[in-house]
Amino acid sequence: MATYDDIVGLRTVRRFQKRPVSDKDLASVLEAARWTGSAKNLQLWSFIVVDDPEQKARLVETGSFMTPVINAPMAIALVRMEGGYDFDTGRVAQNLMLAADAIGLGSCPVTLHDDAAARAVLQLPDSAYCRYAVALGYENKQAEKEARREQRSRIPVGRKPLDELVHRNHWNG
Repeated sequence: MATYDDIVGLRTVRRFQKRPVSDKDLASVLEAARWTGSAKNLQLWSFIVVDDPEQKARLVETGSFMTPVINAPMAIALVRMEGGYDFDTGRVAQNLMLAADAIGLGSCPVTLHDDAAARAVLQLPDSAYCRYAVALGYENKQAEKEARREQRSRIPVGRKPLDELVHRNHWNG
């Protein structure tokens, strides 16, 4: 049940402490990401750790809604290699985020909307593609609590009930 509780309890973090992520914690998160399952176990991904402030600023320009990356001490760009699948990239992101939470780090997925800019900033080979990254750092609990309280007036809280989401054997409309 602990794993289940971790999954349903995972929350994104958009406000981080200024301190850098320790090498040990970063290695743990990357190891968990590395062990993510993939189609035919091809593992057609790479990870680019972006912790240089100038490079992080360039990365921020490749997407919208990048405040989590601005606030975080680092981001991990999830690079899909040629022949890889977006589904596998999503699996890597979720495992990375769950592992981060398990060791006391906060995380937030972001989308790099400008493909050409992301390719240039990350200096990717033509055979690689990066659409997603994960902001990573130690949560600023007070700032996060205040922001969530403020958001409740504008953003839905909780989850839709299963009977609105689940269909059986065909679309029930």
